Amino acid sequence: MELRHLRYFVAIAETGSFRHAAERRLHTSQPSLSRQIAELEMEVGVKLLERRARGVTLTAAGRVFLDHARLALLQVDTAAEAARMAERPGKPVFVVGFLIGQEVGWLPETLRILREEAPELEVMILSQSSPELASALMRGKVDVAFLRREKTTTGLAFRLLAPEPLVVLLPAGHRLARFKTIAPQELEREIFISPARMAPVLKSVIDDYAKKACVTLKAGADAENLSAAMSLVASTGGFTLFPIYGQNMLTRSVVARRLRGEQPTIDLMMGYSESNQSPVLARLLARTDELVAKVAQKT
Repeated sequence: MELRHLRYFVAIAETGSFRHAAERRLHTSQPSLSRQIAELEMEVGVKLLERRARGVTLTAAGRVFLDHARLALLQVDTAAEAARMAERPGKPVFVVGFLIGQEVGWLPETLRILREEAPELEVMILSQSSPELASALMRGKVDVAFLRREKTTTGLAFRLLAPEPLVVLLPAGHRLARFKTIAPQELEREIFISPARMAPVLKSVIDDYAKKACVTLKAGADAENLSAAMSLVASTGGFTLFPIYGQNMLTRSVVARRLRGEQPTIDLMMGYSESNQSPVLARLLARTDELVAKVAQKT
């Protein structure tokens, strides 16, 4: 069994598609990817994946194997990063990860605290999706990240920063745009732009909200990120639900409106590895309440 077999399997499991894994994650051909998975299943001795009309699902054995595959890849990546760091002594570097778009509200105050605590520190900023940030934390490539509480994590700790209400993003010329708030029942008639697999926590929050509100959202397309969501909203005339920080990045063709009644929220967390012994991380964590208060004053 080779590491590439594990990486290919994990990519398919996380994207739910041979085609998406091949094109977006692995940059290989789909037939080649299928052969690699066939080799893996032959070596393991059980079927790990089931092809279905709407994608790929894990078998019971595949779900068990996925956790171990992730852990094995994490250990290899961590070992490699530790070796590279040992060859790069010098100025200390502290890496801060942000869920794309959250930099607007949280980066200035975070940098202020870090500069006060360690003026000589070189701070690197990384902007990615929440699952990617969680993976980077587990591999030791990021010291602290502003992200969601992802479910498939190992050895990470989370601190709540703020519950963010979800808002409706829809075309500026949409019939519902003239209202300040929108009832969830009004959305059943519209095309829903759903968060893709890159935002599983957000998708779960939206699904729970729809269930509680007794509404059915008709998914017409998936969006990989906020930019894609706004483009699809504008081009299809549909809508999406997104955390309120997305208001800071709207184009002219898209507006944000509050939901009427009880509003769904999604938690923004500060995540870090429990094994990270960085004194700078410890000092930043000690000032988390101050960070939250300062950001709240500006919003």
